[in-house]
Amino acid sequence: MENFFIQIIKVLFLGIVEGLTEWLPVSSTGHLILVDEFIRLDVSLQYLEMFRVVIQFGAILAVLFSYFSALNPISFENRKPRLKRETIDMWLKIIIACMPAAIVGLLFDDLFNEWFYNYKTVAIMLILIGIVFIIVENKCKNKTASIASISQITYKTAFLIGIFQLVAAIFPGTSRSGATIIGALMLGVSRTVAAQFSFFLAVPIMLGASGLKLFKFGLNFSAAEIIFLLSGMLSAFLVSIIALNFLLSYVAKHDFKIFGWYRIILGIIVLLYFAIR
Repeated sequence: MENFFIQIIKVLFLGIVEGLTEWLPVSSTGHLILVDEFIRLDVSLQYLEMFRVVIQFGAILAVLFSYFSALNPISFENRKPRLKRETIDMWLKIIIACMPAAIVGLLFDDLFNEWFYNYKTVAIMLILIGIVFIIVENKCKNKTASIASISQITYKTAFLIGIFQLVAAIFPGTSRSGATIIGALMLGVSRTVAAQFSFFLAVPIMLGASGLKLFKFGLNFSAAEIIFLLSGMLSAFLVSIIALNFLLSYVAKHDFKIFGWYRIILGIIVLLYFAIR
């Protein structure tokens, strides 16, 4: 096996890529495909496929850590536990929004991976969603958002946002956060709330995806494989905290068009790279 410490450095870098690109609407899959061309772990293909998904657990922990108060449905005011109705209502909306992607993912995850997990699909979706971002932002430029808080998101709106998230579950390169943010913007949600709601939607979706991959892989890990996985999660966790704060502070003053242009450029780079190679 390649030098253990070199492997650890690679794992930490992959965690950095995951932590940055999972929350920014630029497609973590598109970046990992490119990174895989230059940084290859000395592990089995089955482990690598599982690793790419399960290190997302570190990114989930970053959301839970950063938004614990908003996500925690139990209040201990005056040392007496009580349920927070608004938080429970928010969780019900999150569950409803996640249902389309969860159902389709459970039924067709392996099939979609076989059909669509390739550089051409990823590159095309990077470019298409980048164009959609620019179009949607141009249309929303002079409009005032009708939904300025998560509590104002209705169950119907949450479900429709979930339909947009479904596209990301089917086509790699779409970007889960990108799809949900675009859907939210089109439905009148403000940029900040759209980004925050996409963070919260990731919790059950990514937990489910990580659990499914672990179940399929099994628990027969070597000591090195456990260390690699935990190191990737830790790296993704720390970087995700920075990425979450950056995105919210950025969209409070700017629109998402820069991410649209970035996606288009990255998609073209992916196509050119593999065409030349």
